Formats: sequence, C-alpha cells, structure tokens
Amino acid sequence: MKMKRILAIIAIVAFSFALPSCKGKSDADLKTAAEAAISANPDLTGATVEVKDGVATISGELKDPAAQAAAESAVKGVEGIKSVQNQTSVAPPPPPAPVVITADDSLKTAVTDAIKDHPTVQASVADGVVTLTGEIAKTI
Repeated sequence: MKMKRILAIIAIVAFSFALPSCKGKSDADLKTAAEAAISANPDLTGATVEVKDGVATISGELKDPAAQAAAESAVKGVEGIKSVQNQTSVAPPPPPAPVVITADDSLKTAVTDAIKDHPTVQASVADGVVTLTGEIAKTI
C-alpha cells in the first residue's frame, strides 16, 4: 500500500512538472522571436508585429509586395506561431521626376542650328515654346 502511495505521489509530481512545458511559448516570447525574424531582413524595415494567443499580426509600410510576402513568410517560420495576419501596406511609388524645360538660350541655339539651311524660316523661343514662321520652298 505504501508503495502505491509513493508511486502516485511521484506520478503527480512528474505530471505537474511536465504540464507547464506542454503549454508552449508565451505571446511575449513569440513576439520577440517574430521581431527577430523580421529584423534579420533589411527589406522589412517598417514592419511591426504583435502576437495574441499565438496569432501574429504584422503591420507597417513596406517597399513592395515582395517585402510583404517576405515578412509573412518570416513570421510564419517562427515555431509556435499558429497563424499570421498580414496587414502591411505597400509604400506608394516615388513621384516622377519633374520635367525640366531647357533654358530658352540653349533651346534657341539648338533651333537656330537646326534651321540654318532654311534662311526663309525664322524661330522664336519663349518659356520653352518654339515658334517657327516662314516658308520652305519645295525642292525637286
């Protein structure tokens, strides 16, 4: 009888030590691991991650769709993450370079050079707009 009681106590103690290890990682531990996975890739700068009940939510602005996919893949690779909600957005493309209008003096020089073989044609340049006047005779 005493032996059964000792075995029962050992079983209870062993079970109580094994039970916490079955629980898995805490959300804080998962968040730390997910943040490390994201920070390992310089293309993922701007992404943040939150973890609740093992579900990771990624947010922030990334440079392109490939970076969005990489962020999701990196977090999915963290052991203990159950699922990933990717709420990142893609940064808008930079605005196009402004159109630079050639200064009138250099434009006037280029136009004058282009019409030099046509003495009956005159050119004027104002605010980047070229105006041609005159006539060109048809040559055979």
